[in-house]
Amino acid sequence: MRSLGIATWAVVGLTTMLESPARAQPWGAPFDSPPLAGVRSVTVAGRNEPLYVEPGPDPRRRGAANPYTRLPVYAARYAEGCSGAWLMVGPLAWVCSSRVETSDLPFDPVVEGHRFRNGLPYRYHFAGEYGTLGYRDLDTAESGAPDAEIEPGFALAIRRIQDRYPGDPFGLTTKGFWVPMRDVHPAREFLFEGEELDGTLDVAWVYETAADVYAKPGGARVVREAHAQFVALHVLETREIFGRRWFRIGDEHWVSDRQVRAPTTAPVPEGIRPGERWIDVDTTNQILVAYEGDHPIFATLVSTGKGREGTELATPKGEHRIWVKLESSDMDNLENEEASRYYAIQDVPWVMYFDRGYGLHGTFWHRSFGSVRSHGCVNLSPLDAQRLYHWTSPPMPTGWSAILPTEYDPGTLVRVR
Repeated sequence: MRSLGIATWAVVGLTTMLESPARAQPWGAPFDSPPLAGVRSVTVAGRNEPLYVEPGPDPRRRGAANPYTRLPVYAARYAEGCSGAWLMVGPLAWVCSSRVETSDLPFDPVVEGHRFRNGLPYRYHFAGEYGTLGYRDLDTAESGAPDAEIEPGFALAIRRIQDRYPGDPFGLTTKGFWVPMRDVHPAREFLFEGEELDGTLDVAWVYETAADVYAKPGGARVVREAHAQFVALHVLETREIFGRRWFRIGDEHWVSDRQVRAPTTAPVPEGIRPGERWIDVDTTNQILVAYEGDHPIFATLVSTGKGREGTELATPKGEHRIWVKLESSDMDNLENEEASRYYAIQDVPWVMYFDRGYGLHGTFWHRSFGSVRSHGCVNLSPLDAQRLYHWTSPPMPTGWSAILPTEYDPGTLVRVR
């Protein structure tokens, strides 16, 4: 899927060290302002609070922070663009003090990226056949005019569920609206995930409903529907006969690419350093492989764009680098007047944009992995998207909701072929 909401995200969207110059500064930030005695952290109030590369009247974006997050403060500087002091809260990351709350409390500890059991950071639901209504105030919900109208089939990200009355639960969406749970139905859990590799592309997956087994390539079928959809198979040998690939998975047991997908070897892109991480997306076979240098370390099924090459609904081929990562991003086509069907999905998880509004992201609304399906993005299962989000560069600091690369920490290369 391709997001139409990047522009929206872009616009919305001091410690003991300061008192003691002898303490090391991790990024060499200058101290050209008086120390803010006792200040150790700042608490972010708004969602997606902007962070900037440097102080100034028109600074370049570095990322965004989550609400209620306490970020460390490493330095302060007075400069244009802020009515107070600019505060350094991370590497090449500054926030205006007038937009946060300063505190003497310790900052949130640095933790490895949190993993969700099913790969989903929220509870996702779809509006039913009659749609639903949203209300800002739970106590007065359905007693007056609604604050939001949600069309049938639109997806909602729900933070928590609470009864308005006993047996009458409402869900609080990430947009701050309470919706009656009787009007929505949950997205089905899908726990498919790719395979870790040891440097060898010896894996394949059933992408059709089931896979038949044959005695030899092009030979007699010996077992009908022997392997279920999304089952991973260990490939012992690959042969190509009359343009069709066959995979040996046991003694006299072969499966074909009519029902099975397997990765193909990809040359290392020019300029990749030894051991550097990069991603190969094979649109012919609908498979993604993650590499470290020339060493494949992970592979999985994907769904890429269903449009013809060069059209809006096709995944753009070529070599790109991730230009922004977001914990989640709204995706819709509501501005497309020529669309035959409208969709809107709140907070699509684990988004890694690599070419304008095209990116890798988690997908919970279909299970067509191994086949083209998307509106241009590279669709991944929630668990696979979560894995790659934490593996790709730039890494997401604790408490941030978005990050852009820098010349010192460029985004991971993504090649689409």
